[in-house]
Amino acid sequence: MILKTVAHRCSTQFVLKSSARLKRSLKYHSTSELIMRAGLATMSNQSPIREGILLGMGNPLLDMTVVRGGVDLLVKYKLDANNAVLASPQQLAIFKEIVDKYSPTYIAGGATQNSVRVAQWLLGKHWATTFLGSAADDMYKHILEDSAHGVGVNVQYQIYPGEHTGVCAAIITGENRSLITELGAASKFCPSFLHKPDIWALVEAAQFYYVGGFLLTVSPEAVLEVSKHSSLQNKVCSSNLHAPFLCKHFADPKLGLLQYIDLLFGNGDEAREFAKEAGLGRSREVMDDVKEIALKTAALPKANPSRPRIVIFTQGGKKPIVLATQGEVREFPVTALDPADIKDTNGCGDAFVGGFLAQLVQGKSLDDCLRCGAYASKVVIQHYGCTFPPHPDFV
Repeated sequence: MILKTVAHRCSTQFVLKSSARLKRSLKYHSTSELIMRAGLATMSNQSPIREGILLGMGNPLLDMTVVRGGVDLLVKYKLDANNAVLASPQQLAIFKEIVDKYSPTYIAGGATQNSVRVAQWLLGKHWATTFLGSAADDMYKHILEDSAHGVGVNVQYQIYPGEHTGVCAAIITGENRSLITELGAASKFCPSFLHKPDIWALVEAAQFYYVGGFLLTVSPEAVLEVSKHSSLQNKVCSSNLHAPFLCKHFADPKLGLLQYIDLLFGNGDEAREFAKEAGLGRSREVMDDVKEIALKTAALPKANPSRPRIVIFTQGGKKPIVLATQGEVREFPVTALDPADIKDTNGCGDAFVGGFLAQLVQGKSLDDCLRCGAYASKVVIQHYGCTFPPHPDFV
């Protein structure tokens, strides 16, 4: 599950078409050419999918999904209908109230773990993916673990006895979803776990990384360690802005994370917030043009300039997906999914990323990556939580 404005980006079926020439006389190239020029194509298109090729690192959470009566919860706990927050002390009572009064559905979640599970589902090869996070030794941890193992993810949790596994309440109202999280043991993840020889061996084995933005509130040191390793070894590191309140971490010059990120996902609201935090506009200018923000974000300095950054921003509704790299931008039109087919928007943004990464690690064209992201998002939005059928039929 993604703690961000997923409904705006995900209540759509992404249909990729040839877009019209963009304004301002921007150069236009096929996405196959863009991906080659951006340096994201690797030897993976010359060999079979191998074990551990993709490693994700983030907060594993058990989703508690409420589909009836959620408006009262939004009002009582002062939550927006379509947002993502960490629970304040005044809001912690919501989790017990949901358990006691709302008969929630429990589903394995956590934004990054969801994306990794979707990628694994599409890749098919056992343990093609690895996920690192922290949890307690409790029933909820076993639910998360079984869900990931069931699709073939090699899950490695840093265990904290005496804590409780993190939870996220997903309150569904119409096509909106409000997410509120208590991290629990997920808040304990630390770099020392990475230093265990068997864990670092998994990090070294990967060629692609997906480090969740939410982990920046927990262990920015761990995020930096993996992203720096990726950059130094000329691998591919991707991340996600994940929520407006996280954008300040990506823009923080002292942290300096963005220089190691080769592929950045986000949505329009997050893009605008990042632009404000990073000072991308002129003095006191508020940037609103997502295409321009994507171009400026892609052009920010990188530690490994041999891999120019690719930025992908979704915008919701029928607004196009924006992709920018190397001073060029492309739009991908979308058409809305029939509202009757939408069961739950929670998790479909994670699915989009998972579908994209499943093709990227195979060296497929960026068109195929986006098409698979759209496919995965469309599948998940027709289920509750980030769940899917036993076998994909993407071709």
